[in-house]
Amino acid sequence: MNGKKLAIITARGGSKRIPRKNTKDFCGKPILCYSIEAAKNAGVFDEIMVSTEDEEIARLARSAGASVPFFRSARNAGDYASTDDVILEVLKSYEAMGQSFEAFCCLYPTAPFLSGERLRSAMALLEETDSVMPVVPFSYPPQRGLILDKNGYVRRQFPEYANARSQDLPKIYHDCGQFYACRTEAFLKAGTTDVERLLPLVLTEMEVQDIDTPQDWAIAEMKYRMLHQNWQTAPAYRLT
Repeated sequence: MNGKKLAIITARGGSKRIPRKNTKDFCGKPILCYSIEAAKNAGVFDEIMVSTEDEEIARLARSAGASVPFFRSARNAGDYASTDDVILEVLKSYEAMGQSFEAFCCLYPTAPFLSGERLRSAMALLEETDSVMPVVPFSYPPQRGLILDKNGYVRRQFPEYANARSQDLPKIYHDCGQFYACRTEAFLKAGTTDVERLLPLVLTEMEVQDIDTPQDWAIAEMKYRMLHQNWQTAPAYRLT
């Protein structure tokens, strides 16, 4: 790809479960800054922007080296707007300004484990496909999952796997919730980054942590300190 590449960091101000999450201190600096720094360290983006409706977040983003060329609409700053909605609004807003990008990478603002190296790997992988998603294997086979019935008794979600050995079950992966890299043309055609030609970038569990609750936040900080003190990042790899 020889065209321009855009990093979009989505950071609204109205987080509910952890109020003001995107500006909250994480191991010494606002968590949003980690995503901005990763995008800068990747060295592959022509522009790094933050999509927000919030003045405080905009000031923080600019001070960290990102641009905020326009503010997010109220419609796409609500609880029910999807990431795809935000991406489309950003691309259309740039188009109205006379700017276009061949590819983009949409980063979440609460991704402190993300590195420039991982983003470079994803954008390099995008050279041979239409979209790239970071994934991680489930630590325990979902096929062996349990549910509670209406009376509170334990039931197997998939009884047919009750006697299966974990090592004999196919590995299942889940979205890391860190970023999505995509060719703009493919996104505009499908309306989503979840296109047919979607390749994975497989990460390790040490690099992934959902941060939706205060407990998640505490775990993420412990994991981050461990990662940066005692553990070297393993190479990302592709599925073959």
